[in-house]
Amino acid sequence: MNLILFDDAELNKKEDLLLDSSANQERVSAFLSRRDERAVHLLKVLRKKEGDSFDAGILEKKRGTGVIEEITAEGIVVRLTISQEPPSRTPLRLGVGFPRPIQLRRLLRDCAGLGLAAIDLICTDLGEKSYRDTKLLSGGGARAAFIEGAALARDVLLPELAVYPCLAAWLQIPPLRGGAVLFAADNVQPGGSFAGLAPIHPKENTVVLAVGSERGWSGRERELLENAGFTRLSLGKRVLRTETACTAAAILLMEKMGLLD
Repeated sequence: MNLILFDDAELNKKEDLLLDSSANQERVSAFLSRRDERAVHLLKVLRKKEGDSFDAGILEKKRGTGVIEEITAEGIVVRLTISQEPPSRTPLRLGVGFPRPIQLRRLLRDCAGLGLAAIDLICTDLGEKSYRDTKLLSGGGARAAFIEGAALARDVLLPELAVYPCLAAWLQIPPLRGGAVLFAADNVQPGGSFAGLAPIHPKENTVVLAVGSERGWSGRERELLENAGFTRLSLGKRVLRTETACTAAAILLMEKMGLLD
């Protein structure tokens, strides 16, 4: 954890000065039980003691500094001073065919680490139908994966997450229309390569990347993508895992967007 993240609901605001408007700072306190993985990380991994500081953040708000005020047998009391703006969102929306649940968790973690604006999970023609029943989407696992990725990347903002019953339904959503720049990973029938793209100058949330399930796109889906204005591009001659294809294509697009300078 490069950033210890707290949810707004965990904060004790009754006894604290919430906002110093002159310094644009939020000051709050929180309690972490000894069994909380954040407390374990602070005490066992970082070996923090009372009075020590650490990097902290409040989800969907800002970053700052935490100080351990008290360590007891039950847990630790920390005070947070939050004032730093988070990194800017990566203006890239990813639509991906449902991967295996174990891959999905890693994919969500890495997408949050890259700062992607949104991730859409799509039930594709060649995708395994049982993957959509993963408990990650109903038991809090998806959010936990997002938080893990954000903490590693020193971010407090999480991507949006949505599920679509088929590619045709996804292609109707507003972000894909009205001048969006559309790309689809396709090593079978590409019309070019990600490496060969010219520089992209996007506005926020106008670049969209589509990646198929582990069996790729069906012929019907390729036609849908083409009719919707997607440019199908290759990631090379090797067969890649879905999560690898998503990460590789996203980073190549981020380079073309000038976000890796």
